[in-house]
Amino acid sequence: MTIKKPITNFLSAENSACAGCGQITASRAVVNTLGPDTIVVNATGCLEVTTSQYPSSAWKLPWIHSLFANPAPLASGILAALRQQKKKAKILIQAGDGSTFDIGFGAVSGMWDRGDDIIYVCYDNEVYANTGMQASAATPYGSRTTTTPYGKLLDGHKKNMIDIALSHGLKYVAQTTAGFIDDLKEKVIKASKTNGPSYIQVLSPCVPGWSVAIADSVKVAQLASLSGLYPGLEYVNGELTKVIKITRPQIKVWEYLQYQSRFRHLAKTKEGQAILAELQALADSNIKKYRL
Repeated sequence: MTIKKPITNFLSAENSACAGCGQITASRAVVNTLGPDTIVVNATGCLEVTTSQYPSSAWKLPWIHSLFANPAPLASGILAALRQQKKKAKILIQAGDGSTFDIGFGAVSGMWDRGDDIIYVCYDNEVYANTGMQASAATPYGSRTTTTPYGKLLDGHKKNMIDIALSHGLKYVAQTTAGFIDDLKEKVIKASKTNGPSYIQVLSPCVPGWSVAIADSVKVAQLASLSGLYPGLEYVNGELTKVIKITRPQIKVWEYLQYQSRFRHLAKTKEGQAILAELQALADSNIKKYRL
């Protein structure tokens, strides 16, 4: 008689993601933390494409693919069906910044307004990585993409989804990076114990999109937070309760940006230097605002 071992890794290595992918690392931590009683709604994007190539799947729990625009209403429909059947499960939405910040933005707002008990995790790689590295509303000011070849964005800095989530009255809102997996797991546990909608945003380095070395992926994710440019945050009932503290002496933003070719052009011109100064000012402002 063969005794089957319980599954502990709900996102297997049977995927086609790039080596060093921050999104895969973060997603594995999320689903493994939530465990088997989880239904995953996955928006179109790299995470969907690399893990569900027909006829195989890297997922070891209930998983459904949605379009860019509709993971939120799809998850709400699943929640309504479970309630009708008097069944319970954790419902997890996984989406990238393209779906979250742009294409599905209105639907996310509606789900939050309804107060649906759904965990939403945005893997923020700051670009439309799945379709050719185009800029999204999450793309940082000055970053080179295929649609901003000189690193210019007309509307300046990235959309602040953390503040938008807070403005909807969410009881749990958090931000971290794929460089701090233990911190991510802790935040997932807290989100799972929260009644109502919760939002976690995870900076997830994209090796080809950022042109970062595979070996530097984790380090880059850590430097983003430790420089103050992408702070680690946690809000409970609208109050800032925890931050990832920066180190001393303070790491300058360029120490984070220099590992990525999408920013290296900034060091070559006066205009680029001015953008770097703006990004450093933003990091300094974050350090003061969030008491990092």
